[in-house]
Amino acid sequence: MPAAGPILVLRHEPFEHLGYFGEILQSHCIPFQYKDLGDQLDLSGHPAVIVMGGPQSANDPLPGLLAELDLISQAIQEGTPVLGICLGSQLIAKALGARVYRNPEKEIGWFPIRFTDAAEGDAVFSGIPSPTMFFHWHGETFDLPAGAEWLAYSDRCRHQAYRYGDNVYGVQD
Repeated sequence: MPAAGPILVLRHEPFEHLGYFGEILQSHCIPFQYKDLGDQLDLSGHPAVIVMGGPQSANDPLPGLLAELDLISQAIQEGTPVLGICLGSQLIAKALGARVYRNPEKEIGWFPIRFTDAAEGDAVFSGIPSPTMFFHWHGETFDLPAGAEWLAYSDRCRHQAYRYGDNVYGVQD
């Protein structure tokens, strides 16, 4: 049975917030708790984890990022739902053993995303038209983790979204 506490939100800059995601969670009376890079992390009592973006690289040897990688691995092993956005998707990919590296070109601005056939039947992505315009701001990408389902791509970045199992999602932005 999932924990009944707040969703754990890992953020990499203290001034960032969940934006519309936060508004949606609040409108559904779903509590969440921010933990900033370097804060003490503990998965217990949290029914889900959201790993936000940031200017860091998933390859930076920062103690806070290493602790996040451990927590992400623990969450995946325990079956806790995890959503990674931008850097968060890269950290999940790395926790799953995939390579994270510099994309051939930075993807900054509004660009179309195209969805794979697998996205058509996905619980999160089905029904979104392909292509759809999204705002992007990232310079790194990742190899698709072993066992993950590839869901979206763009002309500048092959891996825009993936699902691992039924409860782990990674999306670039």
